[in-house]
Amino acid sequence: MESSSNTENAANHQHEAPKLQIYPTPNSGVSPYWRDKYERDAKKYWDVFYKRHQDRFFKDRHYLDKEWGHFFSGDGRKDILEVGCGAGNTIFPLIATYPDLFVHACDFSPRAVDLVKTHKDFTENRVNAFVCDLTSDDLSKQISPSSVDIVTMVFVLSAVSPEKMPLVLQNIRKVLKPSGYVLFRDYAVGDLAQERLTGKDQKISENFYVRGDGTRAFYFSNDFLTSLFKESGFDVEELGLCCKEVENRAREIVMNRRWVQAVFCSSSGVNSSSKDASVKVDISNQETVDLGAASIALEESVNNSEVDISEGLAFEMFGISPSEDNEMIEVALRNCFFKIKVLSKEYQHTCKSTGLMLWESARLMAAVLERNPNIVAGKRMLELGCGCGGICSMVAVGSADLVVATDGDAKALDLLTRNVSSNLRPPFLAKLITKRLEWGNKDHIEVIKNTNNGGFDVILGTDVTYVPEAILPLFATAKDLISASNEGIKENQRPAFILCHIFRRVDEPSILSAASQHGFKLVDKWPAGNSTDPSKGIISSWFPEGGFEDYIPSSALNIMYFQVK
Repeated sequence: MESSSNTENAANHQHEAPKLQIYPTPNSGVSPYWRDKYERDAKKYWDVFYKRHQDRFFKDRHYLDKEWGHFFSGDGRKDILEVGCGAGNTIFPLIATYPDLFVHACDFSPRAVDLVKTHKDFTENRVNAFVCDLTSDDLSKQISPSSVDIVTMVFVLSAVSPEKMPLVLQNIRKVLKPSGYVLFRDYAVGDLAQERLTGKDQKISENFYVRGDGTRAFYFSNDFLTSLFKESGFDVEELGLCCKEVENRAREIVMNRRWVQAVFCSSSGVNSSSKDASVKVDISNQETVDLGAASIALEESVNNSEVDISEGLAFEMFGISPSEDNEMIEVALRNCFFKIKVLSKEYQHTCKSTGLMLWESARLMAAVLERNPNIVAGKRMLELGCGCGGICSMVAVGSADLVVATDGDAKALDLLTRNVSSNLRPPFLAKLITKRLEWGNKDHIEVIKNTNNGGFDVILGTDVTYVPEAILPLFATAKDLISASNEGIKENQRPAFILCHIFRRVDEPSILSAASQHGFKLVDKWPAGNSTDPSKGIISSWFPEGGFEDYIPSSALNIMYFQVK
């Protein structure tokens, strides 16, 4: 009986419909091309970062006095080197608290150094700010050798590729006094930001990741950090792992903030009395951080320690998109002009939601619809996977009776709705409906059917053929929603499913096979000509005569025109 039951259960499982994941979980990591590009353009990405955030990303680090005050205090002048000074969040609290400090401040972002120099508290008799790439530029050309008492490295070494970290340490060792110290704080392995990045295609190498804006972050283990400094001629004086639980009430999640804090000295220094570090682990009680106002930079204290939690880190931790992640782009056609918000270009290369940007296929089809309003005139049009732009739907609404613009991504749909509202006015606004539609989702399909009982005369999809697993559900959804009325209608006016795309991960035979399985036939295609009757030329009639190279944004674009068999 047991064997029979198991056999029956196995059979039932075989007949269960497999769950489709439209956006597959990536696991391949960053490609060699992008890995080299992030390394080559690291300075550019950080310069863009400071252009974007100015001095708002971190609040001033007043906790340095609590953590390391005994290093900064004392009689007489002390020279400090702040590595990766950024906008000066470490420099200015220090010079305000300790009048005898002189700070050398360097960063390889020229924009960051400019922010330091234009700060209201900047003065040349207290701060020497200069541009320097510590992986290649010689620090001793800017600072006298063996003249610095303290080097501060606060969330900076993590931005350097691991293979170049020894170059940074050897560089700072040149200017550090034999009795000097390196004060270090940075991300630790297991930090919640690392956990988020691990689930994406953003891993460069072990514990090294690229963020959405192109900047990079390494997550340190105690062993790695100790070995790194010892191999560069430093001993560990103190080494601590700090942990904090952060709760987001709105999303009912609790995640860990982890950072490592350490003090190093030169192996040849007279202050090194022991080769064994004083290792400690601070684990705080759970605290609640309300990130509903994620645009405000926060710093939370934990057991007299603080960790920077800012707008950008809130995005890393909880996926809360900062208000500045979008940028406005303009789309100008012959008689139409749109201003639409999309995801900023600096985030697009790592964003997994392809609907948050505007693709060239959408520009082409919007131009086609504007030049040829008869394609949708007096008809009901459905756009599948239109993303946040919706420019095809907004053009079509000028001549169509009804347009329903859909996407399966909630963020793209939210931005789409805002773009439609800001670009259309009555009566056109009333004719365009935005709805969420995941292909193959019966509940979503039923909602769409309720908006238009007779089915749609034109279904349009631009660049919706990039995921192989989604092609069959795409055609199944189109078949469920296309109008079945063909009687008394000329063939070139019958209900059509139009796809415009660049062939990427899915080739033409795969698309044709999926179309055939769901009762569609290819009537015309472009630019290769008609697949069944060269005399028809439905698509070619959409383009102006005498050549249209300037009209097409990419020569790799293809259009396929399907009808129900």
